[in-house]
Amino acid sequence: MTTTRFAPSPTGYLHIGNLRAAFFNHAIARQAGGTFILRIDDTDPERSKQEYIDAIMEDLTWLGITWDRVEYQSKRLERYDAAKQRLIEMGRLYECFETPVELDLKRKKQLNMGKPPVYDRAALALSDDEKDKLRAERGSHWRFKLDHKRIEWTDGIIGDISIDAASVSDPVLFKNDGQILYTLASVVDDTEMQITNVVRGSDHVTNTATQIQMIEALGGTVPAFAHHSLLTGPQGEALSKRLGTLALRDLRKNGVAPMAILSLMARLGSSDPVELRETIEEVVAGFDMSKFGSAPTKFDADDLAPLTARWLAARPYGAVAEAVAALGVPAQLGERFWNVVRENIASLEGMADWWAVFRDGAEPQIAEEDAEFVPQALALLGEPPYADDTWGTWTAAVKEATGRKGKGLFMPLRHAVTGQTRGPEMADVMPLLQVKPKV
Repeated sequence: MTTTRFAPSPTGYLHIGNLRAAFFNHAIARQAGGTFILRIDDTDPERSKQEYIDAIMEDLTWLGITWDRVEYQSKRLERYDAAKQRLIEMGRLYECFETPVELDLKRKKQLNMGKPPVYDRAALALSDDEKDKLRAERGSHWRFKLDHKRIEWTDGIIGDISIDAASVSDPVLFKNDGQILYTLASVVDDTEMQITNVVRGSDHVTNTATQIQMIEALGGTVPAFAHHSLLTGPQGEALSKRLGTLALRDLRKNGVAPMAILSLMARLGSSDPVELRETIEEVVAGFDMSKFGSAPTKFDADDLAPLTARWLAARPYGAVAEAVAALGVPAQLGERFWNVVRENIASLEGMADWWAVFRDGAEPQIAEEDAEFVPQALALLGEPPYADDTWGTWTAAVKEATGRKGKGLFMPLRHAVTGQTRGPEMADVMPLLQVKPKV
């Protein structure tokens, strides 16, 4: 059975970059009728917070991404300790005593000599007495001893990959304070949870190479790995977590529709055009990982606005009736109101601006050359309620009285009635006005 996972660290809110891995793994599992696991990487007790766990689940639920079960790495520490002992007994995990400062000096010296900054395995030469002496002075960390051979696999997106393990430092699996790092915890979990497919960012490629050796050492089955491209900004700049507008909860707060995000994520970076879908099931059905490339992918949050607008415009009144009623729109006007504004809003929140215009009147925008014309025209308009033919009747009367026609007639009246340059057909606007337009 196909089994995938999404393993976020609850040290912050989910961002659009995190979502790629979440969606890809979810889609693969759902397409195969398999299992999708939400695995919370909460092994860092100081930085992991329940509020972030709650937020991760809330954001995924909002998008329609469902999981079959939740796993918490903090509840599996004994499994990681067991793996640690097995690797020590195999001679594949060894204790090191260098401080961060000492390691940094080693790296700088290697770089100055034109050598790759790879850990020199000096700890392997320490005698038991030397280790005892160092333990009394300082903490220790543990590294996985890589077999110095080529590590090869066929990546689901990048293609054939071959990495010389001798060009990579033996990865640290346990920190000085005993905390297990993601590298081993992920391997133990993937092995014991029988994960069949792993999709993650291309910044994990070297990580994957070392983890393949760990999986093999622990007797596990290596999953099918795929590494998607990393997102950049519109000009190719790196995305940063400090850009709060890219957090899913901020996109939601700004009125972006879930289907706009999912429809974009399912195609961004692929050879297929973005197609706005109605449901996550449709998005999943149209997802094809083989169409994705490895080149950095440009993401522009502004692309979500037109997709959201298109999605909203297609919503039937029943889907938004509660939101319309919450604005205070009278029940008898609700459906008419929605049908008038639906193609003129970028988010549901935009309805409030239009209802304020209809309910209270707009701040008129009157050009200097129309300063006399607009009051003259409004004098020919009666009091509300207005009918379906009010606009036509009124503009005909204004044309006859002033001689104005075309844009010179209609645009100043639109500006005066709505305060907007663009918007719904004025014939549809008039019956919704609750007050007479003001000068």
